[in-house]
Amino acid sequence: MSKELLNGTDISRIISRIAHEIIERNRGCTGLCIVGIQQGGVQLAGRIVEKIRSIENVDVPSASLDISFYRDDLGIRKTQPVVRKTHMPVDINGKTIILVDDVIYTGRTVRAAMDALMDFGRPAQIQLVVLIDRGHRELPIRPDYVGKNVPTSKSEDIRVFLEGRDQDDKVCIQSA
Repeated sequence: MSKELLNGTDISRIISRIAHEIIERNRGCTGLCIVGIQQGGVQLAGRIVEKIRSIENVDVPSASLDISFYRDDLGIRKTQPVVRKTHMPVDINGKTIILVDDVIYTGRTVRAAMDALMDFGRPAQIQLVVLIDRGHRELPIRPDYVGKNVPTSKSEDIRVFLEGRDQDDKVCIQSA
């Protein structure tokens, strides 16, 4: 059984709010780089970059990060992860990195992303954006910007559908 939590309009509003929060917290866009975690985080990062451009008339550098080989469960997974592209066209040394993912759950994906980022340099700061925070953290990682908090049971799953990768923008919760 699946229940829709957010529709396209909701997601657009969330992206707009988060873009404004990023600008406000960082007192503008100087020194920022927005990095999306493959796969859903990359599309959200792109939308945040576009929204910031429309608000501030500034092009914030962006990148995409694949964390497949930084995962701590490689040896115990039944299937091997799909490796996607990392594209890091900017020097991240001394920059404020805005790391973007669609859902945060245990925190292990974010930990892997931070490890991967350190292979590219030493950022001044890393801030975390998530569309959905579903709880159940196993690591002490907390997002700086949250679209929506959705308390879940461990038997439930959050599915994020984004236009361009999927048919329509929406977020659904599914029972296992």
